[in-house]
Amino acid sequence: MQLDKIITYHKALADATRIRMLILLADGELNGQVLAEKLGVTPATITHHASKLREASLINERRDKNTIYFALNEYFIRSNATATAELIFKNKKGEIDPMKDEDRNQNLKQSVIRNFITLDGKLKHIPAQLKKKLIVLEHLVEQLEQGRTYTEKELNAFIKNYHPDFATIRREFIMHQFMFRDNEIYELNPTEMWAKWENLS
Repeated sequence: MQLDKIITYHKALADATRIRMLILLADGELNGQVLAEKLGVTPATITHHASKLREASLINERRDKNTIYFALNEYFIRSNATATAELIFKNKKGEIDPMKDEDRNQNLKQSVIRNFITLDGKLKHIPAQLKKKLIVLEHLVEQLEQGRTYTEKELNAFIKNYHPDFATIRREFIMHQFMFRDNEIYELNPTEMWAKWENLS
């Protein structure tokens, strides 16, 4: 699966227009019309390339009425670049033992859950450190049903079972690709798209 993700990442980058889009988005969020004007292409071309970048989790989208805005997903760009190098050089290092890594990750996840989740399942507070935050968010979304859609009201009610700040947690779900939103309807992304805390230091 890791190899498939890396291939998808590099396929998404294997186009000059898509690279130029990412370079422009590095300066901040832009809508499709502005991107089309800056690159001298049609809005339809931007839509096509944006779909490829979105599939590889390299950009995020948000809709404001009839306008779609695009923003860079810097975390996924950097983490996939790092994952590529690690995949290529891991045998040379002779140090990586996947089973040991898996055990360490499992132990870390259980430790974070014990520290931040009470015995009755409540979230004490949202971790400040990104790695621990992603572990907690992953733990929460694992309680949702894959393939089911949730209204914003339903998702808020679900989050309030764990923590009162439902707006922040709901935003974090979207930001880290655990869920996607379309017209205030929310659904889990495939687990392959979820932000991976295992690669963070």
